Amino acid sequence: MKVYVVDTSAIIDGIVSKMIESGELEEAKILIHKAVLAELEYQANYGKDIGFFGLEELKKLKEISKKNNKILVQFVGERPKEFEIKYAKSGEIDAMIRDEAIKDGATLITLDKVDSEAAKASGIDVLFVETKQFIQKELKIEKFFDSKTMSVHLKEEVTPFAKRGVPGNWTFEKIRDTPLTRDEIKEMAKEITAEAKMLVAPSFIEIERPGSSIIQLRNYRIIILKPPLSDGWEITAVRPIKKLSINEYDLPKELMKRFEEKADGIIIAGPPGVGKSTFAQAIGEFFYKKGKIVKTVESPRDLQMPDEVTQISKSLATPDEIRDILLLTRPDYSIFDEMRSTSDFAIYSDLRLAGVGMVGVLHATTPIDAIQRFVGRVELGMIPSIIDTVIFIEAGKIGKVFELRMIVKVPSGMTESDLARPLIEIKDFFTNEAEYEMYTYGEQTVVVPVSKKMKNVEAEIKNELRLNVSVKVENGVATVYASDKDIKKIIGKGGKRIRHLEQKLGIPIEVIAI
Repeated sequence: MKVYVVDTSAIIDGIVSKMIESGELEEAKILIHKAVLAELEYQANYGKDIGFFGLEELKKLKEISKKNNKILVQFVGERPKEFEIKYAKSGEIDAMIRDEAIKDGATLITLDKVDSEAAKASGIDVLFVETKQFIQKELKIEKFFDSKTMSVHLKEEVTPFAKRGVPGNWTFEKIRDTPLTRDEIKEMAKEITAEAKMLVAPSFIEIERPGSSIIQLRNYRIIILKPPLSDGWEITAVRPIKKLSINEYDLPKELMKRFEEKADGIIIAGPPGVGKSTFAQAIGEFFYKKGKIVKTVESPRDLQMPDEVTQISKSLATPDEIRDILLLTRPDYSIFDEMRSTSDFAIYSDLRLAGVGMVGVLHATTPIDAIQRFVGRVELGMIPSIIDTVIFIEAGKIGKVFELRMIVKVPSGMTESDLARPLIEIKDFFTNEAEYEMYTYGEQTVVVPVSKKMKNVEAEIKNELRLNVSVKVENGVATVYASDKDIKKIIGKGGKRIRHLEQKLGIPIEVIAI
């Protein structure tokens, strides 16, 4: 019998059992160092899937050895100390496994290139396995997709569903009559994670936590949830239906000219699933083909960009690291996909102020909401220096384009000349008409609809409240006159209703009893 020692990477990826099943290992004594078992236990105790997958592979190897007398599986060595397990990434565990290979004159089986080279340097025979030879042609989850499927939604004890169609025009359809079992979901999760662990581009585990994993597997973005975080095992897999170029959007010439000459602080906004990332992708390719250096910041990295465009993981780098990378590599444009947290907005603002062209993608119900998400995160007067173009996507198409500029004037609705102040004018790009003004009023930052929109505020407030009230709009403030019994209804519990109305209309509202 030829003697082999396997390291942790070979166990986690299930390579040894695959080699036995494929006939590559027909008669072998397989030694598994107790350090491997200890490391897998450590990973499993912290809720890492790789720990559980590795332990399952060990059980599978023991079962194979019981059925096949030509395959002998044996545990060897001493269990490592706690500090050796803790510093496994520094090579402590791999060193123990290599020592065992030298002691027994065994061949080391590994998927780890560094471990392979270190073993060769120590005079150990090495069987380095190229992971790509074990990549499956089709995963179980891929069978739920057809050419029109945008995403599949799988949960244990629930009938699987899929979204079919295109952004803005899709249907939610049942794709199997019988519910999925927990074992089916777990097997798919194991298969997906094992494939992503092989790190064959463009597949990788983006985020792995005790209760969830976010994985980019080729062109699939996959989210796995498991108890106790969720009430059952769940897998959501999303796939882009179509990759569009900027020319396929049939954009007006003046907007294309703006992209070429003036737009350096672009925000792409819209509700979830309307095609924001698809448009960001198209803009990124447009800039690249114009000879610009383009990089992306994503989480997960699922934009389909040319190989020359470097895609950086937001989840695997600190905000400072992302700033350093983008400033030192000097891209002309950076695409920041899925801006959510305050640190995301800070990175976007810092890089824009440093002269890097930025394209940010964020969720917003209306175009003005996208701009308001910067309020409170950066100084109001800096917003026009950070954002110059807001593009709102609806059903995969451009619905609205705003441009911003800072001016000094008396806000619309006010009449006194001494009320002039710096304000941000938000104009419709195509009509050149101002639609909103953003300025400070007392201690508040307000966004006020201007011109003809202001005339409709009184009617909108009355229509929204549906009470016997009178409304007067003056100096950018709406005053509602109502009876004592109606005031509580207007304000709502904890002021929730009046705040909602202020946000909806973009104007401060005062309520006065009559």
